[in-house]
Amino acid sequence: MLSLKIIDESKLHPHKYFSRDMLAPAKLWYVLLSLALALILNFIPSQSFSLSARPDFAALVILFWSINQPQRMGMSIAFCIGLMMDVHNAGILGHHALAYCAIVYIASVFRRRLRIFDLMQQAPQVGLILLIMQGLLVLIALLNGSNLPDWTFFLASLTGAIVWPLIAFILSIPLRPRPDSETI
Repeated sequence: MLSLKIIDESKLHPHKYFSRDMLAPAKLWYVLLSLALALILNFIPSQSFSLSARPDFAALVILFWSINQPQRMGMSIAFCIGLMMDVHNAGILGHHALAYCAIVYIASVFRRRLRIFDLMQQAPQVGLILLIMQGLLVLIALLNGSNLPDWTFFLASLTGAIVWPLIAFILSIPLRPRPDSETI
């Protein structure tokens, strides 16, 4: 026998999920400028431990645009940014390009799920995506005869998850709707 369960509407909080402002469409110049700044931050030379603890800013910006404005961030742009990272690192050509394309794909699959959460709740999920990206980078390096990196290599995923709310907030500031002066 089927029974209908009565839902107590006082326990539902639709404003928790639907009150968030929708972001305005980003201009192409803003997306490219943010990617260029992320590449510059990745290209800054640093020492051994700070290099392994530094988040991959390009991956974080690619993730932000893939989640929030997928029409502006495709695999082709991610592939080009990845090639620039590979040329800078003088590593295997296509190494980062494949990893960045993978995170664009993962972000497109989980886009709706990630958009439900606020920035602090997105951080662990973004950290997991970055960990998958780093695992893919290690796998490619191992297939080419490199040694397995030590545990500090994966610190970048943790620091990326920590700085995610800040980076996402900063990137979304120009895209937030302006309050209407005629509204009471």
